Amino acid sequence: MESSALIMMIVVQLTFSAITGYFFYKVLTTPSKPEPDSYTDNDPIEENE
Repeated sequence: MESSALIMMIVVQLTFSAITGYFFYKVLTTPSKPEPDSYTDNDPIEENE
């Protein structure tokens, strides 16, 4: 394998690993959204006509 191909392979693998690690860290550190108190909070508002 030529040295340019080896360098490109290593750069691509490091880039992919860094991006994967960044998003994995982001998923683990993002606070969860608060859940609604009941199912009625999820219902659409009905307008009486």
